Amino acid sequence: MTKGTTSFGKRHTKTHSLCKRCGNRAFHNQKKTCASCGYPSAKIRSYNWGMKAKRRKTTGTGRMRYLKTVNVRFKNGFREGKKSN
Repeated sequence: MTKGTTSFGKRHTKTHSLCKRCGNRAFHNQKKTCASCGYPSAKIRSYNWGMKAKRRKTTGTGRMRYLKTVNVRFKNGFREGKKSN
């Protein structure tokens, strides 16, 4: 039994599939955990030794559908649907 070319031809099963949370092909099928975001754990996977990875995933890299309006509402004292005095 060789450990090179002939062995590589037998590899046809996928270890990782798509993750529900992050959408990456990093969900390990046997372990049932995502190598990228750590799903199904409640906290998102991030480490201090991976500063670049943290930078890619932090707040401000996505759409921020809710957060981008907070600053404007804070300036108004969170008043909504009323006339200003």
